[in-house]
Amino acid sequence: MSCEDKKRIVVKVGTSTLTHKTGKTNIRRMTKLVSVLADLHNMGHEVILVSSGAVSIGMGRLNMGKKPDETKQLQALAAIGQGELMFMYDKLFGEYDVVVSQLLFTTDVLERETGRRHLLDTFNQLLNYGALPVVNENDSVSVDELLNGDNDCLSATVAALIDADLLVMFTDTDGLYDKNPSEFEDAQLIELVEEITPDIEALAGGAGSRGTGGFATKIKAAKIAMDAGIKVVIAHGNKPTKLYKILEGKNVGTTFLPKE
Repeated sequence: MSCEDKKRIVVKVGTSTLTHKTGKTNIRRMTKLVSVLADLHNMGHEVILVSSGAVSIGMGRLNMGKKPDETKQLQALAAIGQGELMFMYDKLFGEYDVVVSQLLFTTDVLERETGRRHLLDTFNQLLNYGALPVVNENDSVSVDELLNGDNDCLSATVAALIDADLLVMFTDTDGLYDKNPSEFEDAQLIELVEEITPDIEALAGGAGSRGTGGFATKIKAAKIAMDAGIKVVIAHGNKPTKLYKILEGKNVGTTFLPKE
C-alpha cells in the first residue's frame, strides 16, 4: 500500500486519544489528527472518521469531574458533548478547507437491509461530494455503545458496509501484547496477527481506561473487518502522523491481515 494510491480509510479514535486524563479535550492531539486526516483527504483518499469522546467532552463542558453511573446522565452528556465535538471538528477541518459531515445512527439501522442500503447511499454521496464523514452512534437514544463498545465494533461495521481498504483504530496502548504490559516488563508487542484464534482473544485485556472499549472489543472489531477482507491496524493514538507510516506498509502497532 502506498500513500499515493487512492484508498478508502476508516479511522477510529477513542476517548483516550481525544482527551487528557483530566477529561478536558487534548487540543494539541486533536489538531494534529485533523491536519493528518485533511492531508490524506488532499492526497485523494476517502477518509471516514469514527469518533468517540462525546460523553467526556460533555463532562468537560459542564466541569464535571466524575463520570456518572446513570445511563440517562450519560445520554444527556453525550447530547451536550456531541455538539461541542462537531463544532471543534468543523472549525479545525475548516482551516484546511475540508467539509465535514455528521452521521449519527443506531446499530439497528445496520441490521435492516433498507437501513443499510440508505446509509451506504449517504456515505457514498458524501464521499462523492468530497466531504469527510464524522461518525458516532446516536448515544442520546441508544445505549449499546455508551455501555459496551466505545465505537470499536461500529467502526468495523462501517468499514465493512462501505467496503473500506483499511481500518485504523487509535487507542491508548501500542497494540496487542503477549501479556499485560502494565504488569509485566517483558511483555512483547505482537506486530502481526493473521488469524484471531481463541489464544488471541484470551490475550485481550482491559484498555482505554477513559473510554468504555477494552481490548476485547477491539479484537471483536478486528475480526468483523478481517472477515470482510479489510486490513486492520491497532496503534497508539499519541502520534496521529503514524497514519503515513501505516499507509506506507511499515510496522506500526498490531496489524491484522484480512481474509481473502
